Amino acid sequence: MQLRIYDTLQRQIVPLSTERPGEVRMYTCGPTVYRPVHLGNLRSYLLADWLRRTLTSFGYEVAAVKNVTDVGHMRQDAVDRGEDKVIAAALAEGKTPQEIARSYERAFREDERRIGILPAAHFPRATEHVPEMIALIERLLAHGLAYTVDGTVYFAVRRFPGYGKLSGNIGEALKRGVRVEVDPQKRNTADFALWKKGEAGRALVWDSPWGPGFPGWHIECSAMSTKYLGERFDLHTGGVDNIFPHHEDEIAQSEGALGHPVVRHWVHGQHLLADGVKMAKSAKNTLTVDEMIELGIDPLAFRYQCLLTHYRTRMHFSLGALRQAAEALDHLRQRVRHWSQLADGELADRRHERWLERFREALADDLNLPKALAWLHQCAADPEISERAKLEVVLEADRILGLDLASVASEHAKAPREVLAGVEEHVAARVAGDYGRADGLRATFDGYRVDDQTEDRAVVSRADRRVAARTRRTISSAKELPDRASRAASRSWSVAIVTRDWADDLARCLRSVLAYLPRDGEVIVLDSGSRADAQDRLIELASGDPRVTAILADRDLGEGAARNALLRLARGRFVLQLDPSVELAGDLFAVLATALADGRVGLAGPWGLRTSDLKHYDEATAGDVDAMQGYCAAARRDVFQQIGFDERYRFYRNLDIATSLAARERGYRIVATGVDRARRHAHRAWEALSEDERLKRSRKNFDRMWKRFHGRPDLLVGKSA
Repeated sequence: MQLRIYDTLQRQIVPLSTERPGEVRMYTCGPTVYRPVHLGNLRSYLLADWLRRTLTSFGYEVAAVKNVTDVGHMRQDAVDRGEDKVIAAALAEGKTPQEIARSYERAFREDERRIGILPAAHFPRATEHVPEMIALIERLLAHGLAYTVDGTVYFAVRRFPGYGKLSGNIGEALKRGVRVEVDPQKRNTADFALWKKGEAGRALVWDSPWGPGFPGWHIECSAMSTKYLGERFDLHTGGVDNIFPHHEDEIAQSEGALGHPVVRHWVHGQHLLADGVKMAKSAKNTLTVDEMIELGIDPLAFRYQCLLTHYRTRMHFSLGALRQAAEALDHLRQRVRHWSQLADGELADRRHERWLERFREALADDLNLPKALAWLHQCAADPEISERAKLEVVLEADRILGLDLASVASEHAKAPREVLAGVEEHVAARVAGDYGRADGLRATFDGYRVDDQTEDRAVVSRADRRVAARTRRTISSAKELPDRASRAASRSWSVAIVTRDWADDLARCLRSVLAYLPRDGEVIVLDSGSRADAQDRLIELASGDPRVTAILADRDLGEGAARNALLRLARGRFVLQLDPSVELAGDLFAVLATALADGRVGLAGPWGLRTSDLKHYDEATAGDVDAMQGYCAAARRDVFQQIGFDERYRFYRNLDIATSLAARERGYRIVATGVDRARRHAHRAWEALSEDERLKRSRKNFDRMWKRFHGRPDLLVGKSA
């Protein structure tokens, strides 16, 4: 059977062809080993793994190479500024950059093993192939495709006619695709560095014909792919974010140096989205394999989850969906155990082969794994074939799926003798009607579970491969909560509090709120991914007063999304968005209700802001203001519902300004009042950050707010008259 696959370069699904009959040489862009990989990275590596397994199943010999980027991505100045505390701590302990890289490389390989990815035949490291990179750069210089400036070598994009053929970035599109920061040494803004002059204090520097320095990011893949796979190879994989500039530049380098096309097929997987945006370290929405295990979720559940979405489709990730995938995998494993342990030795017949044929046809059709998995589930329900035949189909299919079901099928056979003896005694006791003894024997099944199927038959499973019962209900997104937006208000006030860790601050805030909250008011607290002890404390606090509702999220939802989640639940005519750092010192509710009784007032609270340029702000505690600080901001419920909270703001800074200006845009006034009835304490979420991290998070939100509102001086109090 021949695989048809979407080729990014040809922009269509094409039959996969190879340079050598029966052999596929494939290259995958591997990890940068100065940070842990997250599930978004691993989705791309799963694509390569499934391609490799499918091609092997179709009869090809596959040579797989995956590079390790251990050079050019650890800047000493960034470490000195505290931007990477992990690396800074390792350097402080006396570890070298190479030792740090090796530790992350080992962690990466372990992560791949835990989600079932087969190891590559070669894992070439960039630091061990600098001579090959220098040789490739020299060829580009000799061909007139590169130039040097003060120890740095640049690729001259305009001299390579085919530049842009992979990404479509040519002309104006190329200008938009180039990073904003322009290197003044470049002849053209689209030119990119092949070799960089080493800056002072840099730990990794090599001698070169152009002086001490280090290779650019793109050149390593050109050098290593051609060294291990030859000047012409069959398949190059990666994520869609690699298309430009990385793979576009790789094509230019390789073809420019060698004078001919190098890669036959380019295959790219789509992004993994969390909270509606690409999972990325910068977005603060990542999850690692270690973190998944800490949550009690089998890493293979993520592999199963990825099977449900085609590789060219963006995959929406949530912990709720991951847990559902874990439960679905648990169900499939139980079926495999049932077939392997309880089937009565029926011989497989040829009728089951049609299911394997359909399975392979789905794979051949652009690696349609969701369809292949659906065929597998239909086979499991087919009454016309035996359970032994179903087991044979599933285990054969799993050679490609990679869910380690063969190990599940052999659990009973590999269980310790004493466990199996205890199971036999357990079954015998049930047959004899001695249920007390049967239940007592369960304690002897060390590390194993026994599920009774009938009085005289039971299924044995490894306990670590079973999904544990959930100890508490958590949410992964606001969509899991009931939406009361269309219902009439049934409370006077809803106090909405987003908290994370720092349970003592929350306790202080709650005590003060409950002291002044009207009797028909409610408090809704959303814990956005705290540690277990902090969530336990919230449950304890909420149990002491029927007016308090606790919602537990299994991760940090992000400030905007968390506030919208609380707004879905709010039943009050008025809603007070409150930070746990605030303590009420009087009946603030009466003051705010009076202010909001005026239909022209949209937001009210103790601490307002005035500005003339959206850059510099003065705090104001009385009268009309431009914005209300989010520590303590109230509105009628319908006003909050009109403007909502922008969920792109994962951090709280500047979200309050954006929300206030959205209210001003609708013609509402914003009034500061009641400062004598509230006090602020230390804001732990802010104090816990380094200065650089504060700047980074605030700047990102500021840029978003500025882009949205900077052209609207009419929204400001001092300029709207």
